[in-house]
Amino acid sequence: MKRIFDIIISLVLIFILILPMVIIYLSIIITSSGGGIHWSVRIGKNNQEFYMPKFRTMKISTPQVATHKMINPNNYITKVGRIIRKASLDELPQLFTVLMGKMTLVGPRPALFNQYDLIELRKKNKIDELKPGITGYAQVNGRDLLTIKEKVMCEKIYRDNMSLLLDIKIIIKTVYYLLRLSYIKH
Repeated sequence: MKRIFDIIISLVLIFILILPMVIIYLSIIITSSGGGIHWSVRIGKNNQEFYMPKFRTMKISTPQVATHKMINPNNYITKVGRIIRKASLDELPQLFTVLMGKMTLVGPRPALFNQYDLIELRKKNKIDELKPGITGYAQVNGRDLLTIKEKVMCEKIYRDNMSLLLDIKIIIKTVYYLLRLSYIKH
């Protein structure tokens, strides 16, 4: 049922958001050097690497580390990228990854390939058995304000209580927090 839900909602959202996605893509390639999509190496289900698309919000010279581990990350964010990141619009291309079955709408956010502490803690708590999501329980319960340990505890709560109803609640809360720009530090 979760997979059918993912496909239907992703198709509807892509249909509704295709024009804004084209506008975002064009604004990125017009205002900065490089492509409009960044393919980030991420860790998915069963710790398998996959390429996750995002609208590029950072300069080409940006190191491949989590934003919170960067020294002065604002130096790397493009002008258009600030707006896109603040509203989490950089995540929209992931709807296509959901359609392909590499991600789900709701699940733990995929770790960067070099977030070893997060990967190990997820493995210890069997979160690595879940397909990664565009949004998740941790995102609606603190997102950037949570420590890695707190995020994994939220993901564990999600894993233990997974249901279509919980996914719908998380999606509704995600939209609410995005409209308020809550829990977003960068």
